[in-house]
Amino acid sequence: MLQSSSTTVGDIIRSIGSANLCSDTPLLDCHLLLSRCLNKPKSWLLAHDEYCLTDDETQIYESLLERRIAGEPIAYILGSQGFWDMELTVTPDTLIPRPETELLIETVLATCRSAHQRVIDLGTGTGAIAIAIQRERPNWEVWATDVSAAAIAIAEKNAAEWSATGIKFLQRNWLTNLGKRKFDLIVSNPPYIEQNDRHLPALQYEPASALTASDAGMADLKTIIRQATGSLTAGGRLLLEHGYDQQTQVSDSMKNEGYTDIALLADYNHVPRAVLARWSPDRYQQEK
Repeated sequence: MLQSSSTTVGDIIRSIGSANLCSDTPLLDCHLLLSRCLNKPKSWLLAHDEYCLTDDETQIYESLLERRIAGEPIAYILGSQGFWDMELTVTPDTLIPRPETELLIETVLATCRSAHQRVIDLGTGTGAIAIAIQRERPNWEVWATDVSAAAIAIAEKNAAEWSATGIKFLQRNWLTNLGKRKFDLIVSNPPYIEQNDRHLPALQYEPASALTASDAGMADLKTIIRQATGSLTAGGRLLLEHGYDQQTQVSDSMKNEGYTDIALLADYNHVPRAVLARWSPDRYQQEK
């Protein structure tokens, strides 16, 4: 326990190494928790090393720290997570956006240069992908679906916060019940972790439905690949994020469904992360 009557900002920062914090970034976590507790930016903390916390501030900091020691992600504790150029609201109803997923945004912007595109983000969660695309390409028609009503509510809140109010959010399971609408681009970061994967205990606070899939993690990826053939315009593109060891399976599934111009993409850590493909129905029929 901290000695609240004399504990300073500097004391807390210097003691974080002994806090039994299971984190790759304990100092950053400490700064973030202190910033939340004191409602001050990191720059203020560094400039006020001798500030003594009040009893109430100490109690708040300790409760936040205990949650982090227990393994709760810092994003859920703070209620937000940075993605692209935004700070998005997150809750346990949504997956925490990862920086690796920014590869999808970069690929969309580099690949689709038309002034007008109809785009849909499947399994939108916080809305991160759809909102980033809408902000970068305000003339595009952007749609987003999620099977979770709670996630859709969070996504709509984030869209309003970041002035991306033109997005059409729908509670749907992937591409079901969308009528005869066709899209120039379908993008998704679906569940792709195997249900008994050894990494799952570290992700216990995140919604399992947004993480795991049957068929060794491939079930939802295969569903989207199959459904997208009926929802893409001729020449439209499908862009999917996948697990580190699934790129060959994803690209093979795309080939089997008739996709062409398949591109294999890696993230900034050089880990296989996504596959981009084109839907060419005429060519597919010729090959059959």
